[in-house]
Amino acid sequence: MELDDQKIKDVLSKQGHISPEDIKKAEEFGLARGVPLVEYFLEKGLITRSALGQAIAQSFGIAYADLSSNEPPREQVLKISEDTAKKRRSVIFREDDKTIVIATDNPSDAETIKELSDLFKSKQIILSYSFPEDINHVLVNYRQTLGVRFEKIISDKKRIAPEIIDEIIEDALAIRASDIHIEPMEKDVLIRFRVDGVLREVGRIPKEYYENILNRIKVQAHLRIDEHFAAQDGAIRYLQDGKAVDLRIAITPTLDGEKVAVRLLAEYVRGFTLADLGLSPGDQKILQESSRKPFGMILVTGPTGSGKTTTLYSLIKILNRPEINITTIEDPVEYKIVGVNQIQVNRQTDLTFSKGLPSILRQDPDVVLVGEIRGPDTAEIAVNAALTGHLLLSTFHANDAATAIPRLLDMGVEPFLVASTLELIVAQRLVRKICENCRTSETLSPLSLSQLIPSTSRYFANIPSTFFKGKGCSSCTNTGYRGRTAIFEFIKITKEMQDLILGNPSNRQISQLARSQGAHSLFEDGLEKVKNGVTTLEELIRVASPKD
Repeated sequence: MELDDQKIKDVLSKQGHISPEDIKKAEEFGLARGVPLVEYFLEKGLITRSALGQAIAQSFGIAYADLSSNEPPREQVLKISEDTAKKRRSVIFREDDKTIVIATDNPSDAETIKELSDLFKSKQIILSYSFPEDINHVLVNYRQTLGVRFEKIISDKKRIAPEIIDEIIEDALAIRASDIHIEPMEKDVLIRFRVDGVLREVGRIPKEYYENILNRIKVQAHLRIDEHFAAQDGAIRYLQDGKAVDLRIAITPTLDGEKVAVRLLAEYVRGFTLADLGLSPGDQKILQESSRKPFGMILVTGPTGSGKTTTLYSLIKILNRPEINITTIEDPVEYKIVGVNQIQVNRQTDLTFSKGLPSILRQDPDVVLVGEIRGPDTAEIAVNAALTGHLLLSTFHANDAATAIPRLLDMGVEPFLVASTLELIVAQRLVRKICENCRTSETLSPLSLSQLIPSTSRYFANIPSTFFKGKGCSSCTNTGYRGRTAIFEFIKITKEMQDLILGNPSNRQISQLARSQGAHSLFEDGLEKVKNGVTTLEELIRVASPKD
């Protein structure tokens, strides 16, 4: 059940989450940008998603059920019939011997308690509020496996290709996958989803139906169906429950046929703020202070898929005000941000980063986001843009924050330009979070720790030997992990760092100076998350190694 802006204002004001001044700014922003007030409150960090859920629940006089972090096990959900659960938008959130707590996004439906009371006659029914998208995610438990549904679609012999594609996309969205891989093999076609950074097989399709499926994807993505030996990139706008989801399509020829990779650019990926990224309070402060500078350059480094764009978009949301002109050039534009001028790289018209950036600078921007610094031309223009009164944000491929500076210098950028324009370098990686539903503790002996990480004394002297892990449950499909967070490494460009850059330093020299000024490594930031029970030591070691 959606609440209108007036209801949201009343609820949040009454409960002290926002001030009259916040409402005035939100209304001005909403009028100028055409966005709901709640989007402003969330993006500006005035209220968290959890606090919003609690506020809405309180307006109904009930509690809030946070299904996003406390998803009930499948066997518990299935105690309500599929028809009733979907009709009443209700799932069992919690139960004991006397009561059953029902999560619903429509608590004003009087029939819900009546129908569920008839079903659970010996227990008291208590309603709680949950967001519609979280209810949808839990209702996935009623879906049969993709393999079973594929067999049914094929046996019906009606619209095989469209229905199979819809089932794949709907499942991927339901389990919050970031990517879909459709991979032709010798005898069949493998379907895999990337969830929390890890690929998992979800079904197979007989190869005889693949040509029609492939051609339909190509037509929807506006690609050539007669091209089978060249890579092609396109996009599809998929409608789900009246909301648009952008799909980025990449098709590549392999020995067994053309492979399709789909990146899902969905709301659950877009809705991050700085508070959601995994930044420590100290790192948040550093990032916000650097972003308030009128000019200079902030670089976010890391491999593909490490969340760099999400971090920059979260920063853009903070900077996005009516009096600020923000322009981006991206390849591709992953999410549309209301109020921001976003330009898509187009190589067919020669609109590249290096060709497009000079044009952007003639558009009188205050803030410029360059999707990626890829070569000497882009690096030189970006640095000069930061030097001439613009705040420039970009991503950069480097193993860690310290390596970014020598790489820029290797691209031919003069050391004095790098020293005078760089404000902050951020390196990041993504780690899987321990599933909240099945988290348990374990004690590791010094021997076990030393086997995981040599020379453990440096890292574990002040850390308890009790750690956490996920046992595996239906909520996390028995992986022990659910969701991801980021680990970070920051290098702030101080006066001492500027002087060092002028001497064309090595990454080791940069790292040593940064550490002497209080910087922490990716591994050390991750270790704090291990200590706090956010992720496991094994997961941290998988994505980041301790520095010598």
